[in-house]
Amino acid sequence: MLETYRTIGGTASEIAAGVEAAVSEGRLAPGALLPPVREMAALARVSPNTAAAAYRLLRERGIVETAGRRGTRVRPRPASTAREDIRIEAPPGVRDLSKGNPDPVLLPPLHEALAAAAHAHQERPAMYGMGDDEELLALAGARLRGDGVPAAPLAISSGTLDAVERVLNAYLRPGDAVAVEDPGWAALLDLVAALGLRPVPMRLDDDGPLPDELGKALRAGARAVVITARAQNPTGAAVTAERAAALRAELAPHPEVLLVEDDHGDGFVDVPLHPLAGATSRWILVRSTAKAFGPDLRLALITGDPVTLDRLRGRQRLAAGWVSHLLQRAVAHLWRTGAVDTAAVAASYAERRDGLVAALAARGVPAHGRTGLNVWVPVPDEAAAISHLLARGWAAAPGARNRLATPPALRLTVSPLRPEDIPSLADELAATVHPPARGRYG
Repeated sequence: MLETYRTIGGTASEIAAGVEAAVSEGRLAPGALLPPVREMAALARVSPNTAAAAYRLLRERGIVETAGRRGTRVRPRPASTAREDIRIEAPPGVRDLSKGNPDPVLLPPLHEALAAAAHAHQERPAMYGMGDDEELLALAGARLRGDGVPAAPLAISSGTLDAVERVLNAYLRPGDAVAVEDPGWAALLDLVAALGLRPVPMRLDDDGPLPDELGKALRAGARAVVITARAQNPTGAAVTAERAAALRAELAPHPEVLLVEDDHGDGFVDVPLHPLAGATSRWILVRSTAKAFGPDLRLALITGDPVTLDRLRGRQRLAAGWVSHLLQRAVAHLWRTGAVDTAAVAASYAERRDGLVAALAARGVPAHGRTGLNVWVPVPDEAAAISHLLARGWAAAPGARNRLATPPALRLTVSPLRPEDIPSLADELAATVHPPARGRYG
């Protein structure tokens, strides 16, 4: 119950704000059981309708969840606590493979692109009411059409999550179900919780979400689906042509479902895109530049059906308004000049990623990492595996950041790895998965 928290407030908003503050400050722990509505009403000296409204607000904010006879509890991962807070602080001397960052050596120099953007700004300063950069839109459209994405309107956002949040807000309401990959992107899982949406997990393999899992989610009432096209975080899955066809077949009877496709792998993976775009009447495909050009160059190109793009742009106008034209022009310059050799960058990541997966396989340890920056290694116990690795000079990310219902695992980002590091790292990972048997007495 509320042993360490005294209910305060006379309105639903005040009661909800008090509970949310108690969760943020640690006075109500994840999993803590809240009183039934009538008991909460008596404690707060309000009507049961007011207490029920307070609980509804808390559910919508992703702070609590109601599970039938189990009652109303603080969520295991409240929206006020990001999954990225489940992290390992690597002490000095420990090689940190937990961050998910690209290799700085493989990022393009930005001084020419920024100088060109600044020069263009001098020639034609960006002002209120100015549209998105026409060159960037033209380049993005040509690249998307070249990858088989249907010709459709374009928009620009401040990264993938910015676009996804605006579109989910435009179509869904708290309590609606969203099909998400499991394991999946931690920031997306946080966003779903913060919006008060209900995640429906879809298991996946190296070729993307399993079609029967998507079908089950749709039959369970999912109103939106989020799928990663390539370099899936954390498993490295990439949707193949055969898998795309199977996923389209599952989506076909549900044209009203919002389809969100994440293609942040553009520019640093060398497998082709097999888009699902257009499989439903409401869809977007988001292409981020953060991994190829650097996380601080936070910009994403979005294409989608006209209604969805209009809703996205309308909500953008009411908030940030637009994405910096300096960034837009810099990205246009980088694309126009071919600043990133995608094949060379992809080969560099593949050497490390494939090398680690192969070394683990040789030691009897299954791992996943078809594309992208990460390798996903199932383990019996995340905490024990992380402690073992830390003691031997390695830091890995706990899979709990990314999991809903799938078993324990570690995520290792290969960007900091050198080829000569792989055998010793694989040995230590094998020791966490297959620890030596203890001796017996008698």
